Amino acid sequence: MKNLVKIAICTIFTVLAACKHENDLDNKVPNCINDKVEALKELPPQNPRAEVWQWEVDGKTYYYITSDCCDQFNYLYDNQCNVVCAPDGGITGGGDGTCPKFTGKIDSTLIWKDPRE
Repeated sequence: MKNLVKIAICTIFTVLAACKHENDLDNKVPNCINDKVEALKELPPQNPRAEVWQWEVDGKTYYYITSDCCDQFNYLYDNQCNVVCAPDGGITGGGDGTCPKFTGKIDSTLIWKDPRE
């Protein structure tokens, strides 16, 4: 009987540990990016909905986070959540003009999108 209880507890723990809520970020994402997503969840939904993209380029990982509507910069962050630049957005739509000159192809992956309408 004790073994059966142990197996049941282990099974429940394994299932719960493996569960992932929709739109939760991968555990490989820096805590500071998770914190930014949690902060977005506390705000009213953006229009268009907020998104977080992971960029892999030139051997580095960046995180691109969209801003709320109209004439606002969309920022690119490094692994420590330092702002690297604004690749786009702003009044002209062309960003802030300070992004590094990436030499490789940017592989971008959507890692979170606000599920709220």
